[in-house]
Amino acid sequence: MGGRVGGLSHKFYRETAGIKVSGGQQVKEGAVLTREGDQWKPGLNVRGRMHLSAACAGEVYFTKKRSRDGKRATYVNIRPLEVPAKA
Repeated sequence: MGGRVGGLSHKFYRETAGIKVSGGQQVKEGAVLTREGDQWKPGLNVRGRMHLSAACAGEVYFTKKRSRDGKRATYVNIRPLEVPAKA
């Protein structure tokens, strides 16, 4: 009895990797933003290195920056939701 049992085969695994949210989308704390990608870097309120996740609830936005050696990187950021002041 050989082969894989359940799960994803290597043929279809590529379809699950990549960016999971778009700019302007509202996310909850802990939401997965990207999977298996080094072209996205963690920005403000984002955790992780290869799998980026939200550190707080808010709105997703992207920024692009150029490093000293000229490479461009896309940073995934989260603008936190406004918390109403307690009275």
